[in-house]
Amino acid sequence: MSEVQQELLPVTFDDFKQQNGSTYWYASVLQTMLGYSDYKFFKKAIDRAVKACISLNIDHFANFRPTTRVVDGEEIEDCKLTRFACYLTVMNGDPKKPEVAAAQVYFAEQTRRFELFVQGRDDFERLITRDELADSNKSLNSTASAAGVTDYAKFANAGYLGMYNMHNWKLANYRGVEAKNLLSHMGRAELAANLFRSTMTEERIKNFQIKGQQALEKTHFEVGKKVREFVEEETGKLPEQLPVERPILAVRKEIKAGYRKMLKEDE
Repeated sequence: MSEVQQELLPVTFDDFKQQNGSTYWYASVLQTMLGYSDYKFFKKAIDRAVKACISLNIDHFANFRPTTRVVDGEEIEDCKLTRFACYLTVMNGDPKKPEVAAAQVYFAEQTRRFELFVQGRDDFERLITRDELADSNKSLNSTASAAGVTDYAKFANAGYLGMYNMHNWKLANYRGVEAKNLLSHMGRAELAANLFRSTMTEERIKNFQIKGQQALEKTHFEVGKKVREFVEEETGKLPEQLPVERPILAVRKEIKAGYRKMLKEDE
C-alpha cells in the first residue's frame, strides 16, 4: 500500500468492528470511512453489494442486518454489516473517491488471506449484469411471445446475427467455448451491451406494436446491428473481438469459498 493510501486509512478496518455474539461493522461508520457525506450515494454501493450477495445465492439478510442505534443522543437507522458485506460494499463503491480506492487496495491485500482473487469491481459487475440480462431476456421472450413469436431460437439468433454478424453457436465456436456457456465468458461491457440490446428490442416491440415472427426477427436484428455499431464506436473493437473472460461460474465459486473463510475468521 502506498504512503498516500496509508494516510487515507491510518487505522485498520478491524479497529471499527463490533462484537456482540458475532462480529460486525456499522454501515454508518463504513460510510464515513469511505468518504461519503450523502447517504443516498453510499446506498448505491450498498444496493449493488446486496445484489451481488443475492447473485451468489448467499443469504443477504444475514450479511446486511437493519438496526437502529443511538448516536449523540439521537436514534438513527443503521445496518450491521458482516466482513463480507463490507467487502462487497467497498468493491462496489466509487473508485474515483480516494477513500474508496484506498479501501479497495486494503481489502485486496486482506482478501489474499482468504484466497479470494477476484478482478475487483469488474467481477462483481459481471455477476450482477449477467443476472440482469437473464431477467431481461425472460421479459423479452414474454413480450415476443405475446407479439407472435413461435420459434424462439430463430428470434434469439436474429439478435446475435445483428450484433455479432454470426449466430450464437458460431460465436461460441469462434471463441472456443460451449454455446450454453457463451454469456458466462463475456466481460462486463459486453454483458451490458447485450442487456441494452435485449431491453431496447423489447421497448421497440411494445412502442411500435410489432407483430409476427418475421417482423420480430427483423426488429431484433436491427437493434442488434445498432448495438454493434455503438460497441465498435466506443471500444474500437467489433463485439466478437471483445475479450473472453474466465467463466462466471468459477468467479462465483471462488467468492463463495472466500465468504466461508471470512465467516470462520470472524468466529
